[in-house]
Amino acid sequence: MEGTIEIDGSSTVLPITQAVAEEFLSFYPNIYPIVGVSGTGGGFKRFIAGETDISDASRPIKDSEAQVAAANGIEYIEFEIALDGIAIVTNQENNWVDYLTVEELDLIWNPESLVDSWNDIRPGWPDEPIRLYGPGTDSGTFDYFTEVIVGESGASRADYTASEDDNVLVQGIRGDKYALGYFGYAYYAESADILKIVPVDSGNGPVAPADQTINSGQYTPLSRPLFIYVSKVSLERQEVATFVRFYMETAEQLVTEVGYTPLPTSVYQQNLAILNQQP
Repeated sequence: MEGTIEIDGSSTVLPITQAVAEEFLSFYPNIYPIVGVSGTGGGFKRFIAGETDISDASRPIKDSEAQVAAANGIEYIEFEIALDGIAIVTNQENNWVDYLTVEELDLIWNPESLVDSWNDIRPGWPDEPIRLYGPGTDSGTFDYFTEVIVGESGASRADYTASEDDNVLVQGIRGDKYALGYFGYAYYAESADILKIVPVDSGNGPVAPADQTINSGQYTPLSRPLFIYVSKVSLERQEVATFVRFYMETAEQLVTEVGYTPLPTSVYQQNLAILNQQP
């Protein structure tokens, strides 16, 4: 077998798909998975136009996107591949934030926010500017965060440093004492020695993201599933079908290796069963 496989989408899912692709190449050196990182929304734009075989996604496909896919004759299968938590992080020198409530996160991030300084959140916190970092508007993490924190997908203040590349956000927060940001938990786990995690209180006390709290749903409302979407037409190509099958066979181990929370084994087995039913 030989060929290329076009993949694009979520920066959150990227480490998982990259890990699978690297492992896959050691078994199938003549098949080249090309993994892009346009964000979930950017990836779906390409996918529903028929430009890619697989779309990495940190949220489910929107109705509007599904309608475009249908109009373009793009049929697909959704596979859930891991669990993730959205991490709230600050600079390591931040010694005043012990946790934030969901209400405080909404106060900070909603489009009408008047929060400019840390003491606008809680009296007694420094009278210093709060500088915000987060995913761009093409990101599924942005969509999910705004939906569960602000109450409407896409509703956010615009005066923050945005990037589809979570590594850019990590470095920005690392270098800014008065920074606050959010992105996928695995990117925090990779940088735990240079960033500070902020527990979130949704009404039952502060909870920090970790495999156990994400998997149990205790880290609410910022736990979420991750997906890949696969074109049915692409699955008719042997190299794509082989790659997706390999993905499901290795995901449980590789998801853990790159810092995410794996799904129960039965989910990956069910995904394989769905693949085996395809023509």
